[in-house]
Amino acid sequence: MNEFDTPIFKKSYDLYKVFYGYRADVPKQDRYTIWQKCETLMVEMLESILLAGQTAKAEKLPALEEASMKLNLLRVFIRLMCDVKAIDNKKYVSLETKIDEIGRMLGGWIKSTKER
Repeated sequence: MNEFDTPIFKKSYDLYKVFYGYRADVPKQDRYTIWQKCETLMVEMLESILLAGQTAKAEKLPALEEASMKLNLLRVFIRLMCDVKAIDNKKYVSLETKIDEIGRMLGGWIKSTKER
């Protein structure tokens, strides 16, 4: 199995695709500020997950912790997007559900890496 087949990568990839699909509905004033920040965080989180998948077991933790930090920042900015009405509540719930699932998977991966 390669790093593109991991469930957490697939979930993160799908999160980005859903988020990208909402772009046209985001007001132009928000598209180049908070939207861009969220998009950047998602791409960086994907990079960290890929890096962790390709790294030796003893060196995975920094990449996983980086991905976790990006995910937590993303969670805050997605909530802010909802609060300022850049996305509606239905889109927020959809994104937050996916983010929560990725967070649980990432937390499990971090825990299992620390136990080794």
